[in-house]
Amino acid sequence: MRQQQYVWISLLTLGMTSPAFANESAVDSSTRTTAEVDSSAATSKAPSRFESLKELKNIKAQDLKVNANAAQPESVKDPLQPLNRQVYALNDVLDRNIARPLAVQYTEKVPGDVRGSYRNFRKNLGEPWNAVNQLIQGRPLRAAKTLGRFTVNTITTLGLADPARRLGMETEDEDFGTTLGYFGVPSGPYLVLPIIGPSTFRDGFGRLVDSQARPQKYILEDHDGLYWTEQALRGIDARSQILDVEQVLQGDRYAAIRDIYLQRKNFEIAEKKGLEAESISFIEDVEDDYIEDEENFDSVAPLTE
Repeated sequence: MRQQQYVWISLLTLGMTSPAFANESAVDSSTRTTAEVDSSAATSKAPSRFESLKELKNIKAQDLKVNANAAQPESVKDPLQPLNRQVYALNDVLDRNIARPLAVQYTEKVPGDVRGSYRNFRKNLGEPWNAVNQLIQGRPLRAAKTLGRFTVNTITTLGLADPARRLGMETEDEDFGTTLGYFGVPSGPYLVLPIIGPSTFRDGFGRLVDSQARPQKYILEDHDGLYWTEQALRGIDARSQILDVEQVLQGDRYAAIRDIYLQRKNFEIAEKKGLEAESISFIEDVEDDYIEDEENFDSVAPLTE
């Protein structure tokens, strides 16, 4: 039921924000920052939403079998770029008008200790699913360590703090899309999802599986209001963690975030396989600081590029 609600919310949001996006485009450029002007210039080159949909007929089956990485030509890693840029523009409107203002207020009004405890609690709830993915990947020792983390943190602090880290039990985040990549399932082309943001075909499917594994889905099964409130808080908290990234991303933010996302995903999978860094296809103009900040991208919708 909640998956259907998400589809309806996405469609309604697309319709409601179309006028807002049109109004944003009409704002005098003198009132915008240089970054916003550059971003608008890049977006204005994109075809209309209708034209973008028409271009999908040119996509061939082999285009969907690509294992996308940041070093590939755009026609290979991002054949859906016209449509992706339209969704990106929608997400950007939502971000500037809703997500970012809420994240700023959240950072200013909620004490850092409270925010940290909330993040620890959410992360701790995800540890059993991390362990399941590690077992599927054939790494039982890592899975046992993850369950040890969950046990220590739950018993000692109910997950509100992370004493396990001081005992040498570091966390290792997992998701089903990464597990599929671990077994060689190609990512498919880059994909921008409404509200969610950067993804690929493989990771989009992985998100559906991950959503069924969240404890909140079952704990709050009969309390839709609480469930969606918690999901909104999760997004606001994640968005608050990347406020500083806006100062770093210049020029075509769509392309920058796409390449950071693809590079980070490929690195995560290669690292779990024990591959050397030299075996990973990287782009040279993405700095390490960008990649570290990108860890939060897939948990927040609209900084989305």
